[in-house]
Amino acid sequence: SLYVSEYFSQSAQKLSFYSWYGNAKLFHFRVPEDTVLLRWLLQASRGKGPECTDMEITVHFRYGAPPVINPLGTRFPANATVRPSYNISIALSSAVQNTTFVNVTTPAAGDWFIAAHLPEAAGRIEVKGFSTPCPYMFQADMFVLRLAEMPILEPGVLTPQTIVSPAKPLHVKLFIPKHAAGMRLELRNCLTGQQKACTVRVALGSITLPQSFQRIITCVGSTNCSLALDSPPWEKWLQVMVESLSTANTSVSVEMLASFTACRPGSASSFLNFSSLNQSQTGARPGSAGALGSSALSGGEAWRNTSSLRSSCLQSQPVVREDLDVVSVRYRLLNGPSVPVNSFSPTILLLSLDTGMDSGGSLVVSLLLNKTSVNLANATVAGCVSAASPVLSLNTTRNCSTAFFQGYPLSVSMASAEAMLIVLYPQTDDWFLSLQLVCPGGQGECNAAEAKVTVFAYLTPCFNDCGPYGQCSLLRRHGYLYAGCSCKAGWGGWSCTDDTKAQSVGAQNLATLLLTLSNLMFLPAIAVAVYRYYLVEASVYTYTMFFSTFYHACDQPGIAVMCIMDYDTLQYCDFLGSVVSIWVTILCMSRVKKILKYVLFILGTLLIAMSLQLDRRGVWNMMGPCLFALVVMMAAWVYHGVKRKRCYPSSWKRWVFYLLPGITLAFIAISVYAFMETNENYYYTHSIWHVLVASSVAFLLPPRDKHKKPWAWSQKLTCRYQICQNDREELYAVT
Repeated sequence: SLYVSEYFSQSAQKLSFYSWYGNAKLFHFRVPEDTVLLRWLLQASRGKGPECTDMEITVHFRYGAPPVINPLGTRFPANATVRPSYNISIALSSAVQNTTFVNVTTPAAGDWFIAAHLPEAAGRIEVKGFSTPCPYMFQADMFVLRLAEMPILEPGVLTPQTIVSPAKPLHVKLFIPKHAAGMRLELRNCLTGQQKACTVRVALGSITLPQSFQRIITCVGSTNCSLALDSPPWEKWLQVMVESLSTANTSVSVEMLASFTACRPGSASSFLNFSSLNQSQTGARPGSAGALGSSALSGGEAWRNTSSLRSSCLQSQPVVREDLDVVSVRYRLLNGPSVPVNSFSPTILLLSLDTGMDSGGSLVVSLLLNKTSVNLANATVAGCVSAASPVLSLNTTRNCSTAFFQGYPLSVSMASAEAMLIVLYPQTDDWFLSLQLVCPGGQGECNAAEAKVTVFAYLTPCFNDCGPYGQCSLLRRHGYLYAGCSCKAGWGGWSCTDDTKAQSVGAQNLATLLLTLSNLMFLPAIAVAVYRYYLVEASVYTYTMFFSTFYHACDQPGIAVMCIMDYDTLQYCDFLGSVVSIWVTILCMSRVKKILKYVLFILGTLLIAMSLQLDRRGVWNMMGPCLFALVVMMAAWVYHGVKRKRCYPSSWKRWVFYLLPGITLAFIAISVYAFMETNENYYYTHSIWHVLVASSVAFLLPPRDKHKKPWAWSQKLTCRYQICQNDREELYAVT
């Protein structure tokens, strides 16, 4: 056999601490057909700075869809199917880099996904620029070894094969046709090169993660050995590996025979005409994500021939796939949403999810039993959702599993008429919904019974749109799209349904009131600015107070939210007002000439607006203007001190009662903002930031100019034709 090795690589990604699925870094590979060995090369590294500590990286693997993970141990939504992912841990301790290999023999061909993340996030809010986080990098490479020409095993043909040596197993494949109800593989006349009885191990199927249903049997001696499978995957190549267990390095000859049991579908499966399609489109309910449409045709017409039902092993209902948006699909039944179900043969619905772009959402299947169905008594409608092939024996085995897939069961009865199933990140494949009527007393009790079941099936990016306390985000890795829920207000879980740490409504209202009403502390600063004739500064403080109040009213994670305009606009205006307030306050303290001060006001505001547009959360957007304004202030104070030949400001009362308290409040505010804020205490630490900053402004504003008189409204309003005095004449008189 000729083996071909291939290598696939993707660029390294910077890992993040885990708080929701968007923090996990996803790698998407496609394993080619006829692959006999898959090797993952996982490389993890970290920076060399003192901020880098020992770290453990968790890596998850899954075939067919992104892995469903739960590092935080939160609850999943009700009726959701959850199976643990296969994962390994990579430790970064003393070594800066760690290289790990993961081998998978006879892997399934198709999509494979790897997700990597760091431990749970600490919840601390870090200001960009104040601290340098340690970079943890992760890269996944894939090596595959595949056969260039894998021998094909034809059904019904006894084929001789040879195992060259124990170190070189035999690989063959066979194609499973559609409507195959069962498969049987036989090994005959197994002999070694010395014509002795041999021992071989046969592995049927490929390995998938996190669960693998590969069938393995050991054949001993020259007697015939066989393996039977129920519901093998339809229209797929099935790989068979035969490995010699002999200790001697000799060849082994064996004869292989594969046979299938055909399943004849009922007449309803082939009934599909354009009149029913048009009628179902006309009767569809617009705007309903779970609607499958309706039809004027009666579904019971196809079930009147009882002899046909007994002779067929399944009844297939025609289903139309309707693509609505990205990772959003609705399935419509052409014969109406009500499906007739009996006990003779299962009713099969095909839910196609084989485009390669459907595995990043949630498949929702809902059943509703019509209680007016006759002769149901204690009967139950058993259902099973499976991939690759349907379950055809629900009334006998009641086992929701196929040859290589463990399905998801659901059922409805007169006692419980509704059932729902949520499959998180369904693997790329053809999915089937099997329905069959099951009676406690056996099939004979159900001969005269027929149930009507309304089926709703759809694919959605996020189940229930993540609820009122979550936001559904569409994530992208190269060309692959998948969705995840980002939860708020302490809610958690896959769909933000876990209220273990959720904030109460009272706590949400308190957080909103603290973050909004704390901005009213700017009122004293505005009053001081107006009293001292700093009207431009007072206007800036009013602007900041207004937009900070409504930005935080719109930024709340819970239900106490009010947005007067677009969120991004409110955030930009809040950040701009905050930085410009600091800018104008420091320049006002410098006591430069008015013309120069107003030029700096306008020029600085324009530059600050530009820098915030480039990087809104950068620390230098605030520190840069502050430092430049402080340089201007210190230069102006030195100039005034040299000119007057004494310290400036000269009054000790000014230093003790105004400047030192204002500077102290400003430093405390910066410390709280930069080092103390976390996700849990944000609503009161940030409120303290508002109070301290606004209070420091009231202390730091300089006194009014000496030639400015206090506001005396009674004196100024006595003269109707002149409110303002001529400052120039007054200065001239004083001189």
